[in-house]
Amino acid sequence: MATENRIHFWRRNAKVPGRYHKDTTPKLNNLKSKKASSFHEFARSTNDAWDIDDEEDEDFLGTQLPSSLPSGLHSASSQNQQQQNQGGDTETGVSHRLEAPNLQAQNLQDVQEEDTECEHVNGKVVKSSSDAHLNTSSVRSTLQKQNTLPARPIIPLVARISDQNASGAPPMTVREKSRLDKFKQLLGSPNTDLEELRKHSWSGIPREVRPITWRLLSGYLPANKERRELVLKRKREEYFGFIEQYYHSRTDEHYKDTYRQIHIDIPRTNPLIPLFQQPAVQEVFERILFIWAIRHPASGYVQGINDLVTPFFVVFLSEFVTEDVENFEVAALPLDTQRNIEADSFWYLFKSFQDNYTFAQPGIQNKVKALEELVSRIDEDIHNHFKRYEVEYLQFAFRWMNNLLMRELPLRCTIRLWDTYQAEAEGFSHFHLYVCAAFLIEWRKEILSMVDFQGLLMLLQNLPTIHWGNEEVGLLLAEAYRLKYMFADAPSHYKR
Repeated sequence: MATENRIHFWRRNAKVPGRYHKDTTPKLNNLKSKKASSFHEFARSTNDAWDIDDEEDEDFLGTQLPSSLPSGLHSASSQNQQQQNQGGDTETGVSHRLEAPNLQAQNLQDVQEEDTECEHVNGKVVKSSSDAHLNTSSVRSTLQKQNTLPARPIIPLVARISDQNASGAPPMTVREKSRLDKFKQLLGSPNTDLEELRKHSWSGIPREVRPITWRLLSGYLPANKERRELVLKRKREEYFGFIEQYYHSRTDEHYKDTYRQIHIDIPRTNPLIPLFQQPAVQEVFERILFIWAIRHPASGYVQGINDLVTPFFVVFLSEFVTEDVENFEVAALPLDTQRNIEADSFWYLFKSFQDNYTFAQPGIQNKVKALEELVSRIDEDIHNHFKRYEVEYLQFAFRWMNNLLMRELPLRCTIRLWDTYQAEAEGFSHFHLYVCAAFLIEWRKEILSMVDFQGLLMLLQNLPTIHWGNEEVGLLLAEAYRLKYMFADAPSHYKR
């Protein structure tokens, strides 16, 4: 029975990694009747948190409000609520059960008001008549699922890509408009001051100017404004020259294993975001990754690189899309535009991350060791807690370094994080170490509350960041900068 419980753990408790809220302690200690004595025993008895079953995907993605409700549904719900309120004065233990119906009634009223606004357009009813037969119990079941989410302005769990604070603040404030004007002034000058551009980019780049700013900060484009178009044209033509030269060899004996692994990994890339499940987008990713592997013979293709393409692709796509990017149909863009986005994404990936992806990935392993050393100096309690329960940093931090925290943060947060990485000297390599340390310390209370190996590993591999936005990333970066200022140039500081 214990084995069966372990096998079906994710089906029962966590359909999506990171579901529980930050302020609550995850109840993971009762998962096993026998404590895992080693990591190998734990690995043999635990399924991968990222292997989400198809039926769970359908259940998760199917949790949506109906577009319209029967006209009598709200009144019926209100009557039920009144009857329950009357009974609440005389029956003990009922008041806590009334909260869910009250929330349901409010949600039903909101949906009905939306329905009233959208049903009549130019005097015509545009909704399907089949909506009128919607089953009341199924609607309430859907609302009950939604009411289990944290009581805050909700960013959809299909990790929205658009810039948005977790507080739900308006996307453009007076300060943000002023910053946008400053960026436009810098970018519009004949020779862009890159140091000044980095200074302003550290605290985030406005969405409207992010594509051109990323190209400049990465060195993909020159600072001289007159030369940019010529350089872009030449680099894009060079990339598609690589496609003509190498892509036909993907079925050759020497490269077929590489292409097969890329072909397997692409559908796993952000599976909950519709954008990355489009055939046109997956074909783009296959070409980018295969050419990258050909041009990097020291490493070839390594799992994890597929995740790193997504921020570049989204940012360069946003240059041509004003609506929500995550649901945009890329095939609707002109072919030349699609080709430009693909080439720019390749060259951005080409200039980064090679040190991480060589044989045995020594770059990443060295960074994990550096993180362990850093944490032992800045928070000895956490470090000793890991030693006490035999948790190795490599068991959770390898993914942090390999994927640059992309598996731990929503994509919108990764894009904001990379704004600062490009403004920092050696941001993707050196500064990322301090971001990881700050990210670990962020969960200090939750980590120290876990008193077994399995609970610690489950927490560290499924940290609850699904509702994070620019505000949380800004605080994380500020703490990382503080740690860098204190420890980067003082290797023996606080060291016993």
